[in-house]
Amino acid sequence: MKLLIARPMTEAVEARARAEFDVELREVTTPLTQSEMVRALTEFDVVIPTLGDQFSAHIFAQTSEPRCKLLANFGVGYNHIDVGAAQAAGLLVTNTPGAVTDATADIAMTLLLTTARRAGEGERLVRSGQWEGWHPTQMLGQHVTGKKVGIVGLGRIGQAIARRCHFGFGMRIAYQSRSPKQVDFPAQYIPNLSALAATVDFLVVAVPGGAETRHLINAEMLEAMNPTGILVNIARGEVIDESALISALQAGQIAGAGLDVYEFEPRVPQTLREMENVTLLPHLGTATEEVRTDMGHMALDNVAAFVAGRSLPNPI
Repeated sequence: MKLLIARPMTEAVEARARAEFDVELREVTTPLTQSEMVRALTEFDVVIPTLGDQFSAHIFAQTSEPRCKLLANFGVGYNHIDVGAAQAAGLLVTNTPGAVTDATADIAMTLLLTTARRAGEGERLVRSGQWEGWHPTQMLGQHVTGKKVGIVGLGRIGQAIARRCHFGFGMRIAYQSRSPKQVDFPAQYIPNLSALAATVDFLVVAVPGGAETRHLINAEMLEAMNPTGILVNIARGEVIDESALISALQAGQIAGAGLDVYEFEPRVPQTLREMENVTLLPHLGTATEEVRTDMGHMALDNVAAFVAGRSLPNPI
């Protein structure tokens, strides 16, 4: 059984992969090219792909009888894989839910606090050598404690964010999702997204990526937000219409944004990069040693189960 791992992994994950499987570890950090994906499907039994490895219907169409029978995705999000096309070609697909929840929620709070309190702007000011000292009206930002936050998508990650906001900062929670949720904190269900956007101080996007949520946050939703509102995205870049966001920021329709993901990642528009009221992170959602190792082990658990003929722990 031959295994391909599409990107370098943590030391612990690579050591386990070498010990348990006949593995090829790709040494570059860029996404698989089309030719590499075709090779992956034709020369390997199992592939561990990750974000950016675009296993589209076009790729599967180029491999009429793929040797590969499992895509054990490294990551909870799998919108880079056409699952229907994979299944039609005879492949199973798994992901790594759960392992990413707390780390991603922590980054959401990092973005919310950094943007609201102008911490990124302040850090750049100190580094520039232009800080002239404290004064009573220096860099006044927005208070966070006790404010109202709206969570778009109250799945595992959305709930983890809401708990941090409620129990850590005494914030009032409102949310939008397909249906009301039973949760262990007070939360107002607002089924209409525009209505949610209009009633909160902070709007945090935590929905899965994919065709159903592409441009969910569009010009209409941004117009509904308060001019003091701050938008945070830790979901997928394409969930937000990036052009509409730039226009809203330029027009002062919203006060700021905190982004960990981008519509055309890794390309980030220069306009966004020049805005002081926007916090920009390089997709750090799960970027801790512990979490990336847990994700790798979860992917390998799926591989091990497949090889042994057991039920897959995390099927899609």
